[in-house]
Amino acid sequence: MSDVATRLDVLKTYKLYVGGKFPRSESGRVYEVTDAKGQWLANAPLGTRKDARDAVLAARAAVKGWAGTTAYNRGQVLYRVAEMLQGRREQFAAEVSAAEGIGPKKAAALVDAAIDRWIWYAGWTDKVAQITGGANPVAGPFFNLSTPEPTGVVGIVAPQAGYGHSLLGLVSVIAPAIATGNTVVVAAAADAPLPALSLGEVLATSDVPGGVVNIISGRTADIAPTLASHQDVNAVDLTGAIAADGPGAPQALEAAAADTLKRVVRPELDPFAQDWTNAPGTDRLLSFLETKTVWHPMGI
Repeated sequence: MSDVATRLDVLKTYKLYVGGKFPRSESGRVYEVTDAKGQWLANAPLGTRKDARDAVLAARAAVKGWAGTTAYNRGQVLYRVAEMLQGRREQFAAEVSAAEGIGPKKAAALVDAAIDRWIWYAGWTDKVAQITGGANPVAGPFFNLSTPEPTGVVGIVAPQAGYGHSLLGLVSVIAPAIATGNTVVVAAAADAPLPALSLGEVLATSDVPGGVVNIISGRTADIAPTLASHQDVNAVDLTGAIAADGPGAPQALEAAAADTLKRVVRPELDPFAQDWTNAPGTDRLLSFLETKTVWHPMGI
């Protein structure tokens, strides 16, 4: 009999990411996360409506500082996220492989694409004003300037599990919103939340101020309606809303958002068919921007 005791692995405790901190769900409850074969991976916190409301408070508190940061500095922060994600590439590749049921090489390629996506949006932070603003021709002794401003707090229903959705799809909806100065509250994919919760750790060790990104795991049908109906949320991205009916259905969420005049990004007709490896374009960058127009008399 060996005198050396068998060492037990230290299992990771996943937590929510709210206001730059890692709280457990206020309910204290967790749920099992399994891989593509149904094997247990970890316990994830079961976020509640209260957790979502707390995240909205944190996001609102961070709006002024983040929107007031220069576009150049926001780009530097997003680039720092890519650096930190690169340093944990193997961990994320393993989590994506388990979540998506794909091989290690494909998973690693998706992580690389997610890193590149952060860098792509980092490069846009100080350029988006050039394609959305400008000097407008006016018939009169005035000049007229239009400039983009962030919408504010954005609620995001993250893409559900599928090829590339758990990380690359997640980054593809978060990065453009914060690149333009918004703060976000994200309802992570219920069936594959681990890459999202680990992304919170990357954000916390980057230069992203607390409250700019908040990540809640749990039942989408509980969290998404809270974000859609919350009066302090200015816009919602329903990309991951796939329920056929009930309060988590896209139509129900749009109706809840309409009560408070939110801007809404609607989900694709078939969210599972969306290929997140395609070039993202500028649509999402422009989705959560408002235009401020200033008139000024000439000669003064």
